[in-house]
Amino acid sequence: MESLGSGVKKKATEHHYRAEVMIAGEQLRLRLHDGKLIKDRRYHLRTYPNCFVAKELTDWLIDHKEAPDRETGIRLMQKLMDHYIIHHVCDEHSDYKDAKLLYRFRKDDGTFPLSKDVKVFMRGQSLYEKLVSVEESILKVREENSVKYQRTFLGSEMIDWLIQEGEAENRQEAVELGRALLEHGIIQHVSNRHHFFDSDILYHFWINFRRRRRLTELLNENSSRALSESPDSPFCLRKLNPDPGNTSFLSVQTNKEIKVVSAVRRSSITSLSGNSNAYFSAPPTLVFPPVAECNPKSVLKRPVTNEELLSPGAPYVKKTLTIVGDAVGWGFVVRGGRPCHIQAVDPGGPAAAAGMKVCQFVFSVNGVYVLHLDYQTISSLIMTGPRTLVMEVMEAIE
Repeated sequence: MESLGSGVKKKATEHHYRAEVMIAGEQLRLRLHDGKLIKDRRYHLRTYPNCFVAKELTDWLIDHKEAPDRETGIRLMQKLMDHYIIHHVCDEHSDYKDAKLLYRFRKDDGTFPLSKDVKVFMRGQSLYEKLVSVEESILKVREENSVKYQRTFLGSEMIDWLIQEGEAENRQEAVELGRALLEHGIIQHVSNRHHFFDSDILYHFWINFRRRRRLTELLNENSSRALSESPDSPFCLRKLNPDPGNTSFLSVQTNKEIKVVSAVRRSSITSLSGNSNAYFSAPPTLVFPPVAECNPKSVLKRPVTNEELLSPGAPYVKKTLTIVGDAVGWGFVVRGGRPCHIQAVDPGGPAAAAGMKVCQFVFSVNGVYVLHLDYQTISSLIMTGPRTLVMEVMEAIE
């Protein structure tokens, strides 16, 4: 079986970082459109469509805590310029200046270069979205050498699926597509040792396309490169003890720091329905402030509908909470559905520190509108997202 050479690993890591920049850039573009920072602007008797003022954007980055200072904001936007995500509207400046100059996202004016690399990235993103959206997906949690990996699939499974969905005409074409995805850092062998094969070797997506990126991650290119040298995947859970009665596990961080994590608090974001479950009844392995017990009965005094929440003049105010998870989670319980509400908050946890309270309604999670979703789906969004959680909640006006 062909092992993955250092040259392929290095190239895949470079492509992986480029993909992360493109995703972060696209997420920023959509947010700026929503915030009306991108709009048609007139300068010297000429109208420039879909552009933004550099100085205003730097202010926005600081106000939205995407950059701690102007210097960092400039570096972030320069990173997007270097990767052909944004450019000066007249291409008169090759660098990003914190001034009253007009810049534009290349995707908004059709100048984004559709190179072979970009086409592979777009193909990978399309396949990822297709796979995570179906009920009986081939993406599953699997174990290899006592290590559990998320979003995994067997090489032969992926090939069968590609042919079945019309993404490839035959197995050879499917293998070539799989190899292109691996070489571009979109998928990888779970321990980053083998190329893509039509076999029972275990692979997974190296990129979570739906994760909300913090822009400051773009300045951490070296950490991305270090991942390719690690024998462990950044998406794995290593068991401390194969005994099924032990719920403790190790969370393998990208900085190779290994922490013992209690399954009790980490799982506190999921609503407890009152049913007996050994997963929650096991005692924690670390001493932390106890998680707030979830009353099987709703904490809401009466049911509330989405129509009531969103009606003009409704007695609710929307708040944005930024919750930085600690070693064992975020420390709150979501319950209900359409809309979901906060059932319990750990008074000593990150959520409480961010201002979360019981009876708040969950409006969005990492930019995704969730009023129409149930608590299981929202819990999944949180668990598969970044450690820094951005939630919009609606709170009754007292």
